[in-house]
Amino acid sequence: MKDDQLISASASLEERVLEAALRPATLNEFVGQQRVKDQLHLVLQAASKRQASPDHILLAGPPGLGKTTLAMIVASELGAPLRLSSGPAIQHAGDLASMLSSLIPGEVLFIDEIHRMSRSAEEMLYLAMEDFRVDVMVGKGPGATSIPLELPAFTLVGATTRSGMLPAPLRDRFGFTAHLDYYEPEELHTIVTRSALQLGIVADSQSCSELASRSRGTPRIANRLLRRARDYAQVHHDGVLDAERTRSALELYEVDEIGLDRLDRAVLVALIDNFAGGPVGLSTLAMAVGEEPETVETVCEPFLVRLGFMARTPRGRTATSASFEALGRPVPEWSNRFEPS
Repeated sequence: MKDDQLISASASLEERVLEAALRPATLNEFVGQQRVKDQLHLVLQAASKRQASPDHILLAGPPGLGKTTLAMIVASELGAPLRLSSGPAIQHAGDLASMLSSLIPGEVLFIDEIHRMSRSAEEMLYLAMEDFRVDVMVGKGPGATSIPLELPAFTLVGATTRSGMLPAPLRDRFGFTAHLDYYEPEELHTIVTRSALQLGIVADSQSCSELASRSRGTPRIANRLLRRARDYAQVHHDGVLDAERTRSALELYEVDEIGLDRLDRAVLVALIDNFAGGPVGLSTLAMAVGEEPETVETVCEPFLVRLGFMARTPRGRTATSASFEALGRPVPEWSNRFEPS
């Protein structure tokens, strides 16, 4: 492995270790999502009183809001082991059968991005979730036989960023479905303050507020910006974060007052300057900014649409009058045709 690859792998490992250290361990420590927490607490407490595994749980919502953390908390609250996997890693029914057959009674199985499982694995999962059984095919051709394999009771926790892509038969087999919403600035302020304390960062309330306001309502982004602001303070100052130093750090990393980053602004500039505000197709827009269409669609669009800077129409993506104003461009008379309703 080359030196730059080693450095990249080391940095990635450090990021994962830090993220794990910042995860709350109980529902009481988990900040925000109060309605989901109350509902989940009820499900887990009822299962404990019955001395049974709780119903299967589906956690839906945008990336970075705490779905993986909640899955870990479910296992912790139940005192059960947790097994982690992901939809893209389960591309054959045999992969899933091997995983399910090795579960122990009461274990929690977490499948991230569950909507990306293969169809054959999904069909096997239906039976496993409902009857705790899988049918294993032995042999090939006319002589192939199906052998039923009984499974111990377990709890599946599925996470998805696109619940609409889940087949109805799979979605209906979850006994509890929770949708995680974006966080309020006050909640993010609490999260940043807690993370700073755990990382040993000296940060005043104003710097935490500055980070919270630019984090797109997402704890993962808030914690990432906190670590980058810490780096800036350690290199250029004495390691102490205040509002001015935090703003300087975020300016260096091209994150503006409302949370727009370099790619967000590039998408808006291309949409307005190159395509006169649209409408323009996703692939064309992505090509104009040098990114993959999936990146623009999953990373930029949700935030820009939520801010009211972009609209998705049957003809393509369009800029709204708010985006023209945000970039200091004159608002064309026709822009109100594409305002989000």
